[in-house]
Amino acid sequence: MKSAALSLGLSAALALSLVACSKQDAPTPDAAPAAAAITASSYDTVAAGGKGFTVGALMSAQAVYVLFDPQCPHCGHLWQASIPLHNKVKFVWIPIAFNQGKSLSQAAALLTAANPLEAMTAHEQSLLEGTGGMSAPSPSDELVTTVKKNTDLLSRLGVDSVPFLVAKNRHTGEVVSHNGAMDTAALAQLLGID
Repeated sequence: MKSAALSLGLSAALALSLVACSKQDAPTPDAAPAAAAITASSYDTVAAGGKGFTVGALMSAQAVYVLFDPQCPHCGHLWQASIPLHNKVKFVWIPIAFNQGKSLSQAAALLTAANPLEAMTAHEQSLLEGTGGMSAPSPSDELVTTVKKNTDLLSRLGVDSVPFLVAKNRHTGEVVSHNGAMDTAALAQLLGID
């Protein structure tokens, strides 16, 4: 009985620690990241200012913007949770780089991938398996600037951890946001997808 309780306690602690990656790369296990006050103008700012790649239902009027760091395992979990919803909504994944090492080169590689769905799926699978994600060459100055602008966009929103999602709920039209990973059911509920 003690073993089951200990296992349950460890599982809960692990789940709480799998919230999000921050600039400090040390999310606290007992607290979720602080939520920024996201408004309709914030949504418009991300839509107009973020440069990412689009996957899912490309013709959908409902766009979901996700700012992510390619080295963030929590972003990988959100990516996997989003895949079953690709036939219902358009996702725009906007890479940022908290560090200038692998994150920056991988962000640039994902932005220029011929097949972003395939590249991101393989990258996130590798990351979640603990093998570091995709190999990526040094990015061009133009791509470095693009990723830095995306990273600055996250800061301007008052957000300091990823994944960060902003969208409009399909039923209410309300701007919704979320910091951290979530499962597919919670994501669908947030987005108002039946």
